[in-house]
Amino acid sequence: MINSAVLKAYFSGLQTIIVAAAEAVEGASGQRFRADPWQKEAGQPLDGSGLTCIIEGGRVFERGGVAFSHVTGAALPASATAKRPELAGRSFEAMGVSLVLHPENPFCPTAHMNVRTLFASKAGEAPVVWFGGGMDLTPYYPYAEDIRHFHATCKQALAPFGDDVHARYKKWCDDYFFLKHRNEPRGVGGVFFDDLCEGGTGWDDPLERCFALTRAVGDAFCAAYLPIIEKRQNTPFGERERDFQAYRRGRYVEFNLVWDRGTLFGLQSGGRTESILMSLPPVVKWRYDWQPEPGSPEAQLYEMLPPRDWA
Repeated sequence: MINSAVLKAYFSGLQTIIVAAAEAVEGASGQRFRADPWQKEAGQPLDGSGLTCIIEGGRVFERGGVAFSHVTGAALPASATAKRPELAGRSFEAMGVSLVLHPENPFCPTAHMNVRTLFASKAGEAPVVWFGGGMDLTPYYPYAEDIRHFHATCKQALAPFGDDVHARYKKWCDDYFFLKHRNEPRGVGGVFFDDLCEGGTGWDDPLERCFALTRAVGDAFCAAYLPIIEKRQNTPFGERERDFQAYRRGRYVEFNLVWDRGTLFGLQSGGRTESILMSLPPVVKWRYDWQPEPGSPEAQLYEMLPPRDWA
């Protein structure tokens, strides 16, 4: 039976597994994650606690965060009720794991993953429960085999839940991680789902299915991403590659601060700012109307960004 204790055990355990796997990539001479437990003070809009694990200046990861949070509140913020106005005024309980890893080497892509659940309650009515999450890849230089590996792993993770599930959630990811003000994708996608509470063939309980699907995505992250880092982490790079990486990281920042629903939910609900903004890269650049040189590796990246069937 799904309850708060079962969910918390899974999400906190997933955080532990991913931190250990990322530290293994850092190696014996690399940095360890710093564990930063936190507790909201009484009387604030949110009540709850969490553990933010941060790495900065690592041998491989220039900055990264793997955060677990478990919070409750008296009312859902606007970001959660914009498309579900019937939920306005409900109290809520939310928990999950969110991570972003920014390697130093520009030939290593940035990765994001989030898995979460939310209970919205109102006296005299049944609670509304849903799951959400996904993972996506943001490369700076074009390695088609890396992108195919990432997408193939996502597809395999979702295969038990229906023949059409991966295709739907891949498109959802492509549509979601898109900078409307730039008319360009943030990266090369992955899978994404939100407000999920639906059954399927072979599943009697929709919530059991959705929790199993959420676990499948969370459990697949290390296999989807870390082999790419192990393959590319020692590729030589110079100032040109670092400069382009910083420029493309600007797109990452723009999406997170302008469009990302999770960021807006956290900030609007009075969440812990340091943990919410841990996803931002340490070094970023913007240029006015910059265009890559035709035929260059940087231009080839832009050719790979439009959605396609990588798996």
